[in-house]
Amino acid sequence: MNTDTRLQLLTDWIKKDWPNATIEVASADASFRRYFRVSNIDAMENGTTYIAMDAPPEQEDCTPFIDVTTRLRNAAVHAPEIIKQDLEQGFLLLEDFGNTPYLDKLNDDTADQLYGDALKCLINIQQANTDGLPEYDDALLLQEMQLMPEWFLSRHLDITPTDEQQKIIDRTLHSITAVVLQQPQVFVHRDYHSRNLMITENDNPGVIDYQDAVLGPITYDLVSILRDCYIKWPIEKVSKWALAFKKDAINIGLSHDVSDETFSQWFDYMGMQRHIKVLGIFARLNHRDGKANYLNDLPLTLEYFMNVANKYPMTRPLANLFTEWKIPEKIGTAKK
Repeated sequence: MNTDTRLQLLTDWIKKDWPNATIEVASADASFRRYFRVSNIDAMENGTTYIAMDAPPEQEDCTPFIDVTTRLRNAAVHAPEIIKQDLEQGFLLLEDFGNTPYLDKLNDDTADQLYGDALKCLINIQQANTDGLPEYDDALLLQEMQLMPEWFLSRHLDITPTDEQQKIIDRTLHSITAVVLQQPQVFVHRDYHSRNLMITENDNPGVIDYQDAVLGPITYDLVSILRDCYIKWPIEKVSKWALAFKKDAINIGLSHDVSDETFSQWFDYMGMQRHIKVLGIFARLNHRDGKANYLNDLPLTLEYFMNVANKYPMTRPLANLFTEWKIPEKIGTAKK
């Protein structure tokens, strides 16, 4: 089914209830989903708009989105209200959080307030119902990191590790997984960053793109927002925010009491898992899906990994391999 046909079906679905509605492109994401802004619905007199999600059923299942939305809203998280749904066609009509993601407003003056809101929201997210959620187990953690050698090293950089180099990669990925799994398990959004938090006038932030939620490590979403692949903050600020979150999490019982050093190590290893995965995802989005803009975010993602990996004896060998392969220098010149 081509794009024009999908849009026509979506338009017909909306206009069945609201004949005067107008529909404009709002955004697309890294999946097959697309989003449209719907306005001019007859009964509205206050200029309210809504977001229509187009999720082709053959590629996307809306059921997890609806399920996770319910869990988050029940936990006092500002996830969008679902106004109307048609699972057979893959259409949802949602509350509109507007056009302003965190990334557009974050700066030295706003960061403390915005991250304060985001971390309070994250505490609520982590208390959401996890019954029946998939687990972020060792198999999934490793599977995600394997995207790096497949798509980033091999496909993007034409690097084929020797047997000995492959052993270093495998050993490092297993070491990271072992440390990550030591953490308390909570509700994990799984993509909690500055493009998926929307500035809202009330109950900031509005939270989106959470349909892949799992039961997983307490620092996963924390490192996603504080070592965000789209914006960088000084190490001291990140540490301050992370340890303030740790204190709140312990106070409400999300985590047992641990030292700052232990929590920081959890945070570091979780960040390495995520950034290794994201190197693979960004390369795959380019080569498989034709979304070359994600290559612009490879340098910061790689920088995060290199800086942290060099701190720990278990992960330093992989950082040394990246240096040996001159990956930091190659990032700007790799094939597109």
